[in-house]
Order: sequence, then structure tokens, then C-alpha cells
Amino acid sequence: MPDDFNNDAVGNFDSLWKTIDTRYCFFEEKDVDWNEIYSKYRPKVNNSMTSYQLFEVCSDMLAELRDGHTNLSSPFATSYYRQWWSDYPQNYDARIIQQYYFNFNYRSIGSFDYGILPENIAYIHYASFESGLGAGNIDYILSYFSNAQALIIDVRDNGGGSLTNVETLVNRFIDHEILAGYIVHKTGPGHNDFSEPYPYYITPIADGHYAWGKPVVVLTNRSTFSAANNFVSIMSSLPQVSVIGSTTGGGSGMPISYELPNGWGIRFSGSSILDSEGHITEFGVEPTEGCSIDMDPTDMASGHDTILDFAIDYIKSYH
Repeated sequence: MPDDFNNDAVGNFDSLWKTIDTRYCFFEEKDVDWNEIYSKYRPKVNNSMTSYQLFEVCSDMLAELRDGHTNLSSPFATSYYRQWWSDYPQNYDARIIQQYYFNFNYRSIGSFDYGILPENIAYIHYASFESGLGAGNIDYILSYFSNAQALIIDVRDNGGGSLTNVETLVNRFIDHEILAGYIVHKTGPGHNDFSEPYPYYITPIADGHYAWGKPVVVLTNRSTFSAANNFVSIMSSLPQVSVIGSTTGGGSGMPISYELPNGWGIRFSGSSILDSEGHITEFGVEPTEGCSIDMDPTDMASGHDTILDFAIDYIKSYH
């Protein structure tokens, strides 16, 4: 950082505020007046307070950003803003699918659980983009699905991970290079100091590997976040793909990290990823028109996943 701050409560608070002030990328989208936030929280800080008290004040200040990518890490706790998902239905229960749709007879590798439903529809639940699969693994799974009429990719409760793993999966569903979206970089300390949107592309998987050209349905819930949100954004732009469930949790900011004078770490959204039409997806990606649906508690009690059932009927009706 360009300024030096003392390693005391006031210095660490000011360092945190200044770091966010000059590096965070969503002030305008979140309609946050960061100077007003300073006036609200700075009076609560003094050099006689404990580290625990300082952490609470700083955590409360960061929560004003309403950003699931923003965390303050200390030796005793890490702050999280949970309301991006906690105020919404969960809309997923893995046990229902494992027990009532597969009778626990499904395959697992890495973060993939997969099998073929009785309706001859292939199903994958991808739990985390932190865990990727090699090209040979994906080849095997898609070849196993070769006689299925359609594919359901369930990314409910997928909290994100690596954008590289997003590309590794998306390239199985395209036959030409596509514009995946844009990245907007921070170029200066001002709240509106940004680069022009920089396009990025995804190319199809190389010859000799399995690709999937049949219909695809992607299942989402509010806990579909970050890289999983990016995956849904890209997949939703493909003509053979429909998105069913609820609006994703968003999280389109690419996180960066800094350290405060006392050694605490701060992680936050530093660059914005836009969709292929240049729209922000920080607040989530909506399902395909007519495909927004929540889980029904009565269905769940009888071993049915309302969203999965809707997807199966949708495939049977339209494909």
C-alpha cells in the first residue's frame, strides 16, 4: 500500500478501510458510500480495544459490501458475509437424490457424482470447481453417457473454485470458439478507475476427446456461487442449454488479497467478470424463462427433488 499505518487498532482499521477504498470493484453496483461507512464505524475504534473487539467492528464494516468474496482472516476467526445465501431456500438435499433416484448406486470421482436416471437421462452433480478432472476422466464419463438422451449438470451447493476447471468442462459442449465473457480490471485508486472490458474466449476440446452435442440442463440454487456462477453464465448462453432452479448466488468478482499491519489477511473482489453480453453477474444468473422453481417440502418428505423432477419432465416434454 502507498501509505504506512501503525500496528494498533486505529492503524489496522484505517489500513483495512483504505485497502478496500482503493482496490474494491463493486462500490457503484452495491450502491455503497464508503466514506459514509468510514464515518459510521471509525468512532467505534480506539487503541484500548481488544483484537476480538477490533475484529468484530471490521467484520461488521465489511458486511456492508454484501459480498461473499470478502473475508477478514485473523488467527482466531474468519469473517463471512452469509446473507447472499442464508436468506433463501436451500433447494438441495444430496441424500434425496442419492437414495431415491439412484438407490445409492451411483459413481463418484473427484467432486463428481454421476449416473443414468431411469428416464435414460444422464446426471452429474459437481460439488466444487476447486476439484477438477483430467481430460481422460471426462472422456470416460461422457462415453458412459453416450446412449442417454440428455444430460443434467447439477451445480446446486457448488461454491466455486478455479475458473480453469470451468473452461475444462465448458469446452465439452461447444463446437466452435465462443466469447465466454469479459474481465474488467482496476486501474487506479478511484472508485471508477477501470479498464475497458477485456474479452476472453473458450475453445472446443481437441479432436480425439468426447464432446456432448445433446441437450443439457443445468440445475442451480442460491448456493451456486463464484466460479459455479461463472459456469452457469457461460452455459446459459449456449443454444442447447437450459437453466432450471433458482437464481444463483452470484459472486462474479475475482478475489485478491492483502495483509494488514497486524498480519490479518483481507480478501475481496478486485476485478469484475461480465457475461458474454457485457452484463454484470455479481447478483446471480437467472434460470431460463419459465424454469424458476423451488423445492417443495411435501415433495422432499416423500423422497422427491422438485427441481430435478421438473428438469426430467422438461427434457421429456421439449426434447
